[in-house]
This record gives sequence, C-alpha cells and structure tokens, in this order.
Amino acid sequence: MKTLLTISTLYLFHLTYFSQTKFEQDIEAIKSMCGCFEIDFKFAETFNYSKDSNYIPSKTYNVGALEYAQLVEETENKLVIQHLLVFGGGVMKHWRQDWLYENNDFMMYNHDNKWTYKNLSDSNVAGQWTQKVYQVDDSPRYEGSASWVHIDGKHFWENTTDAPLPRREHTKRSDYNVSVRTNRHEILDKGWVHDQDNKKVVREEDIKDLILAEEKGINSYNRVDDSKCQSAVEWWNENKDFWSNVRDVWDDVYTLNSDLQLHEKVEGKRLYSVLFNMDTKTSPKKIKKSILKYVKE
Repeated sequence: MKTLLTISTLYLFHLTYFSQTKFEQDIEAIKSMCGCFEIDFKFAETFNYSKDSNYIPSKTYNVGALEYAQLVEETENKLVIQHLLVFGGGVMKHWRQDWLYENNDFMMYNHDNKWTYKNLSDSNVAGQWTQKVYQVDDSPRYEGSASWVHIDGKHFWENTTDAPLPRREHTKRSDYNVSVRTNRHEILDKGWVHDQDNKKVVREEDIKDLILAEEKGINSYNRVDDSKCQSAVEWWNENKDFWSNVRDVWDDVYTLNSDLQLHEKVEGKRLYSVLFNMDTKTSPKKIKKSILKYVKE
C-alpha cells in the first residue's frame, strides 16, 4: 500500500512539474510579443471564386510601421497587451490582445456587427489559451482558443475564427462581410510573426456561406531597441487611466454573457472617434454613457 502511494505521489509530482513547465513556456511566449517592433504588414489576395466577370481583387498591401506592445495587465491566468502605433513623433492607440488560460466564455463574431455568446466546457479548453482581439476603441473584434505548441525549437499558437473585415478592407470593400481567419502567432529570435490565411466570406441569415476569395497575410514584428518607442511609453503613462476606465465599461458588457450587436455609427460618429477626442480626465460615468450608446438593446 505504501509503495502504491509513493508511486502515485511521484506520478502526480511529475505530472504537475511538466504541466507547470508547459504553462511557464506559454507565458514566456505570450510576453515575447511585448516590446518595440518595426513591422511589415503584407497582404495579397491569392484566389478568387467570384462568378462576376467584373470582380476586382484587393490590391496587394505592403505597409511598414513602428509599434510598441505594452503589457498592461497580468494576473495568474490572464495577460493584456496593448499595441501603440508610433509615427512622426505622434502616438495612436492601436489594437489590443488579451490572453486567458482555460477560458470558457466567448463572444464569437457572426456578421454585420453581431457577436454570439458561446460557452465551452472545461474539457474543450483544457490547457488552451484564448486570444481575444479588440478594436482601437476596445470593442470586440474576434477571439479563439488553442494550445501553444513548443516543439523542435518552435513556439506557436494557431486558431481559425470568424472576424469583421480589417480596416484596410472595410473602407474599400462592401461585397463581403466576414473574414474567416486562420491566425498563427510564432515567436522568433528576432521578434515574432503573425501569419494569416483568410477567407473573404459573404454571410446571410439561413443561407450557406459563400467564399468570395482567399488572402495571405504576413505581419512581421522585428524587435528594435525600446528607446525608439519611448514616446509610446510616455503616451501610455499619460493615458492609461482613461483606457482602463474604457476597458472596465466593456468588461461589464462582456460579463453579461449574452449576444451583442453594435451600432457602427451614432449621430454620424464612430465610437473610436468619440473616445479619441475625449479629455483623458473624463469621468468614468461619461465614458460609460458614451460607449453604451453604441450597444443595441
């Protein structure tokens, strides 16, 4: 009996040890996406399936940028990374990514500014990390769950999920309304890469999805000295309290665990424009009132 207990104890110790080691590797990989980076955003439409002879594919997109990714929250099972664009001496709040360990609650994009709440069982998310991606105004964008993989010197996470159109397409295309994105985040010695295989989809209620075209995207984040992003560090220190209040409002919306639909504009203005023009000392009450105008009842 004593021998059996000893064997069981050793088994549990080794199981825990290796589980913790994997968890620590996951954390290290996620944190590796923080810092100052010179980025190459590259997208090219690869195939199109339109039956319209006048179909015009998107032009190849190739843009460079300087961006600072700041770790703004860290708890045992959650990391929040805020991306900030640096340009010509100025700074602009960019996208945000939250990473949650073994998360059960999801806001899955449907179409036309609608998100459907979905709850996954513990067994479906065991050992997995959810990446939740948000717009510049901290409204939802897309999210998905998968395991980080650490093998043969490679460290990556990969998931396929539905998303709204990216801004580079949203401002130019109206012939499709959903991007089915396969996102692969891989950590490299010099930084990291966001590799994408996207399908441009036409989605309507009670009708089978129509794949209009496919797209390849490669966003390369090449690490540079943090001094190049010092203006972003300073900007965030001056604005972080305001954006913390914004996140608090959205968190209250998300924790309702119900479907969500947003207005694209209110009184002719998009939400990011309203928030970007607010004073950083604006009260949480006024921030909440402004955001909730965009939530459809």
